Amino acid sequence: MNSATKQSAGMPSQVTGQERRLNIGGMPKVPLVLFAFALVGVLLVVAASWYTIHSLREALRGSAWDGWWISAGAGGLAIASLAVVWPLVRAFHRCRGVRAAAGRMDVVAARIERSDARVQSWIALGYTLAQFIVVLGFQFLLANNQAVAKTFFLVPLIVKTFPLVLDAFWVNVKIFLIAEVLVLVWGLIVALAMFAPGAAGKPLRFIATAYVDVFRSIPAVLVIYLVGFGLPLTGVPILKDLSLTTYVVVALTLTVGAYVAEIYRAGIQSVHWSQTAASRSLGLSHMQTLRFVVVPQGVRQIIPPLLNAFIALQKDTALVNVVGVVDSFNQSMIVASNYYNLSAATTVALLFIVISIPQTRFVERMARRDRARMRAGNA
Repeated sequence: MNSATKQSAGMPSQVTGQERRLNIGGMPKVPLVLFAFALVGVLLVVAASWYTIHSLREALRGSAWDGWWISAGAGGLAIASLAVVWPLVRAFHRCRGVRAAAGRMDVVAARIERSDARVQSWIALGYTLAQFIVVLGFQFLLANNQAVAKTFFLVPLIVKTFPLVLDAFWVNVKIFLIAEVLVLVWGLIVALAMFAPGAAGKPLRFIATAYVDVFRSIPAVLVIYLVGFGLPLTGVPILKDLSLTTYVVVALTLTVGAYVAEIYRAGIQSVHWSQTAASRSLGLSHMQTLRFVVVPQGVRQIIPPLLNAFIALQKDTALVNVVGVVDSFNQSMIVASNYYNLSAATTVALLFIVISIPQTRFVERMARRDRARMRAGNA
């Protein structure tokens, strides 16, 4: 019998293996380097935060917005900036726990405390980095005697010009609402043409593919320019008398319709071929198979990318200024030329953010739901 066998005699082999594994590396030590790094980072970012808050307070007190609420808000921000200290305090207590466990020669407890100390130190560093980025942003706004803030965020001008910009923003809203409906229909028509069956459908497939390739290659602003200024010059009845807004809707439908047709095509191709085979074997025609079997299943797969295309379409409505439509962006440029300030353009950006972010979160929620459904199906 060898020495290892003698040592393990009289105890379960599993307990012996666990003890050997836990003794590997000896008694854990306090992660001093990581904790010191987190401590220095927290102290620096808190000091930078307080300096930035003080500068912001002085800048606001020197403006027309002076009042008691400035000092109260600055005090609240100063207290909030200390939130990053909390994980550092927890890391400190865990470090003390490591020392206490090491004194008791409790390897398991020491390792648990050391792991928690490292986690809390990394959390402190993560929040420190995030707070540092925010501080840098405010410092950028306060740079050059608040010239950046006054150029982009001049509150009195934003308040004064907001009704003008909001009224013009409804032009953007109307354009993308009408264009989205047309794009939905036009994109599906083009996608179905790309699946035209047999030799008879080959010319249709060729034209649909060529259309998608051409309009995906041309910048949207160029299509808007060509349609907005070109169609009136042609003198074609009806087409020459349309409004500028209608030309923009047509141009956006042609451009975005090419992208949406590709999205439809991807959704249709994602449906397993056996669905089509089964439908045709039951006597359904090609169009009946697409209408009742393939397209309904394919559309369910493409809702997230379809909504992403619509979000991009909403932003493309700002390109309508090239043909002279007075939308929100064009209105903001008029304000900027009158006041030599870009705060009205910031208002336009905020309006687009307000309508885009809820849709983005909705798309992400739908994508998560689809992934969960696919995982459940695979299970």
